[in-house]
Amino acid sequence: MTRKDALVAAGLAAGGVLMGAALAAEARRVRRALELDGQAALVTGGSRGLGLLIARELGRQGARVVLMARDQAELDRAEQKLRAEGFEVSTIAGDVSRPADARRAVETTVERYGAIDILVNNAGIVTVGPIEHTTLADFEEAMAVHFWGPLHTMQAAVPRMRRQGGGRIVNISSVGGKLGMPHLAPYCASKFALAGLSSAITPELAHDNIAVTTVCPGLMRTGSPFNASFKGRHREEFAWFAIADSLPLVSTSGRHAAAQIVDALRHGDAELVITWAAKLGAIAAALMPNTVALALQAANALLPGPEPSAGGERWSGWQSLSNWAPSQLIRLAELAARENNETQGPALRERPART
Repeated sequence: MTRKDALVAAGLAAGGVLMGAALAAEARRVRRALELDGQAALVTGGSRGLGLLIARELGRQGARVVLMARDQAELDRAEQKLRAEGFEVSTIAGDVSRPADARRAVETTVERYGAIDILVNNAGIVTVGPIEHTTLADFEEAMAVHFWGPLHTMQAAVPRMRRQGGGRIVNISSVGGKLGMPHLAPYCASKFALAGLSSAITPELAHDNIAVTTVCPGLMRTGSPFNASFKGRHREEFAWFAIADSLPLVSTSGRHAAAQIVDALRHGDAELVITWAAKLGAIAAALMPNTVALALQAANALLPGPEPSAGGERWSGWQSLSNWAPSQLIRLAELAARENNETQGPALRERPART
């Protein structure tokens, strides 16, 4: 056999091994598929945005869903929406950053439905602004919701899932948990922490037939910018954030994202990265960190600078409107906000004066 023939043979053998591994992995994925009909699910941050969309998709497939969020009025509106669509849903008001509230949510799910088969840790907050206006409290709040909150709910749910013989956990991190973004330091730091925690416990809980899925979405059109917080030149910060969230070529619809998440949950996938832009960014950050760092430096130069006076104050999206936003540039975000229970602030009901 010539050297060329040997290389071809080796290449074919390697290809065969990879194909065999891929087929085996897909067969295992199919075997792990969970029928959601009758399953009991707890969704944190379920009153609006992505959480509400995930709850709707779970309900569409027959799951019985408990929504947890801090605002009872928002929960009531969400429950009304889902019940009108024929889904079995109930609510519990609480803050996942408080261990007692997290335990109570899990216990309530078990009391109402006899089990907790699915836990979706989706509760989240976003604070946008330059590092000059970012405080220790901003980091503490982000960690409390994005890291400690999921840890609290998992500590409450895992023992019950073990006794049941298994379960599914979904932790909603972000591409910001793989790639640090300027003006989002607290958000990214806490999402990195959640992604690390989620990945670390995945192999350990597999022994108990508990599948953990780490989800890292990119930009999604859920309407969330209106309920985010903005610091510094808050009107400019809101404008770029909302416009980016509305771009159809780099963002995906919230409904599509929720369907992907529930599909990954059903099959017990270890990780899901949503949107091609997020996948490309995550790969680039892993393979070319210095190049990505330079690109992010260039992006940062285009973002608003710090506000010389009163830049530390926090403003909601609906308090940060301008001639740029709302506009046709964020039309898709506005439509998503109306659909996903994100509209109770003045943002989309009655718009205050803009500057």
